[in-house]
Amino acid sequence: MPRMNTPIPARIVALRAAMHEHGIAALVVPSADPHLSEYLPARWQARAWFSGFDGSAGTLIVTADRAGVWTDSRYFSQAERQLAGSGITLMKLRVPHTPEHLDWLASQLHEGDTLAVAGDCVSLATLRNMDAHFVRHGVRIRTDLDLPGMAWTGRPPLPSQPVFELDPAHAGTPRAEKLDRLRTLMRANGVTHHLVSSLDDIAWLTNLRGSDVDCNPVFLAHLLVASDGPSVLFAERMKFDDALLAALSADGINVAGYAEVTRAVAQLGAGATLLYDPAHVVCTVSNSIPAQTKRVEAANPSTAFKAVKTATELDHVREVMRRDGAALAHAFRDIEARLVAGEALTELDVDRIVHAARAAQPEFVSESFETIAGYQANGALPHYRATPELHTALQARGLLLIDSGGQYLGGTTDITRVLAMGDTTPEQRRDATLVLKGMINLSRARFPQGASGPQLDALARAPLWASGCNYGHGTGHGVGYFLNVHEGPQSIRPPVEGAPLVPLEAGMITSIEPGLYKPGRHGIRHENLAVVVAADHTEFGDFLAFETLTMCPFDRRILEPSLLSPDERGWLDDYHATVRAALAPLLTGADLAWLEWHCAPL
Repeated sequence: MPRMNTPIPARIVALRAAMHEHGIAALVVPSADPHLSEYLPARWQARAWFSGFDGSAGTLIVTADRAGVWTDSRYFSQAERQLAGSGITLMKLRVPHTPEHLDWLASQLHEGDTLAVAGDCVSLATLRNMDAHFVRHGVRIRTDLDLPGMAWTGRPPLPSQPVFELDPAHAGTPRAEKLDRLRTLMRANGVTHHLVSSLDDIAWLTNLRGSDVDCNPVFLAHLLVASDGPSVLFAERMKFDDALLAALSADGINVAGYAEVTRAVAQLGAGATLLYDPAHVVCTVSNSIPAQTKRVEAANPSTAFKAVKTATELDHVREVMRRDGAALAHAFRDIEARLVAGEALTELDVDRIVHAARAAQPEFVSESFETIAGYQANGALPHYRATPELHTALQARGLLLIDSGGQYLGGTTDITRVLAMGDTTPEQRRDATLVLKGMINLSRARFPQGASGPQLDALARAPLWASGCNYGHGTGHGVGYFLNVHEGPQSIRPPVEGAPLVPLEAGMITSIEPGLYKPGRHGIRHENLAVVVAADHTEFGDFLAFETLTMCPFDRRILEPSLLSPDERGWLDDYHATVRAALAPLLTGADLAWLEWHCAPL
C-alpha cells in the first residue's frame, strides 16, 4: 500500500512513537500554518492527514492511550463520518458536558508531564494562553519539536507557484503609497520595524497575489517593514521573475529566502522597536526576537487599512458582482432546465455547472472557497461538501442550497441562494421566509457611526427568535478585495465576552447571511454581500447603512408572501428590479427569460 494511503490508526501509532522517543505525554495538532491562516497549504494540513477529518476547523490531541478531534457544530456530521473506525473520538465544542480541549488535557496530564505543539503552527498569544492554563498543573510545554513532521510520510513540499503583480488599474493604490501610510503610522508610534506574517495583509500591502493556498490568491511570505530604509519580503525567490524583483526593489522592497525571517528578526539590535501582532505571529518567529529589542504588541495596521475599500476597489467590485450574478443566472437556469428535461443530476454536477458558468466570465481566477451544494437534508449542514464518495442525487422536489463564490481580478464574491427543485412544503416556505425577513431587517438597518457588528446581529435573528428559531453561526464576515473570502477585523455575530467591538466603517464589505437548519430535513441560508455606506447626518451624529452589492434574484417559489410585511415586500421587489437592470444587459435568450421571471414583482 502506498505510504499516502496508510490507515489512520497507523498514522496515530507513528505519532505516538515520535512522542515516546522525545518524552512527550500529549501532542496538540492545530489547524494552522506559520501564518495562522484559515485555509492551509497541503504541507501544513497535519491535523487532516493524521485524523482523516478535513474540515477547515478542528484540533487533534493525542496522548499515549487516547486521541480526539475537537470541532464545532458546523462539522459534527462530517467529523462523525470521517473519524469512524479511526480510534479517534469526536469531541463536540460548545456542547454541554464536553470539556474544551485544554480542560480535557489538564485532566489527563500530571505534574512533570510535557505537552508539545509545533512552534510554526501556534501563535504567541495562543501559547501564552496554554502556559497560563498549565502552569498551575506543573506541565511543561515544548514548541521546538515538529512531531507531526517527523511522523508524516510523504509530507507535501512547500508550494512553488509564481507570484504576480496586481494590475495597477485593479490595485488602485500603489504599494509605495500603502507602505508610506504604514511607515507614517510606525514613526508616529516610535516603531522602527513591523513584522507582518498574515498572508492577506502582505498581499494587500505589496499589491502582489499568488496561488499557494487553494481559493485564496495569496503566497507564503513574511514581511519586515522598516520605518526608514528598505523592507524585506521573505519568500522563495524562484516565485518572482526579474521584472517583478526590479519593480519591488524600486519601491524599497528586497526579497530574501522564506526561511530567512528568523535570522533577520534575530539581528534586530537594542535600538530597534518591533511592532507585531501576537495573535498572528508564530512562536518559531517570535522566539527569535532579541531580548534587548523593544516590543510593541498590537494588531497589524494593514488589517484595518485593507478592510476599508477605496472608491476604485468598490467600482471594480460592483462590476464583478454583475458578472458573477450573470454567471449564476445562467447556471441556475441550466440546472433547472436539465432537471425538468429528466437529466440525472447530483450535487457534484451542481458544483461543475456553477464553476463552468463563472469560468466563462472575464477576469475569473478561481472559486473563493469550495462550493457547498446541499440538497434537502444536506442543506442543513452549514459546511457540507459533496464528494465522489458521498453525494446526493437531485429530484424534482424540495430545496437545493448553493453557497459559492468567485475570485476575480476585480474582487471576491460570496453568495448563497436556495432554489426550488419542484414542489416545496409549507414548512420549507415558512422557514425560507423567516430567514429572508432577517436578511431584509439587517440590510435595511440604519446605525450610528461607531456601532459594531455584534450590536447589529440581533436584527437578523429577531424574526427567527419570534418564531422560536435560531442559527449557530455568525451573521456576517468581512470579505477581501481579490483576497481571502473571510477577512477581519469586522464581523456581525453575537457578542463574545472579552472580544473587541470593532466599529463598522464606510467602505467595509460584509456578508449578511442568516440561516435556519433542521437536521434530517432541510437547511435555509440567504447570503448577500453589502458595503457600509454613509447614510445621513442628524443632530445625533453621523449614521451609516448597507448598500447591497450581490446581484442575483432570490427564488420566490420558496417563499410564503403572506408572512412578509408591505415594507419587506417592497424591499424584495426593489432589490429584484435593481438586479434585473444590472444583469439584463449581460444575458440573452433563455437566461434573460429566466432573469425576467425571477425578478418579477412578488
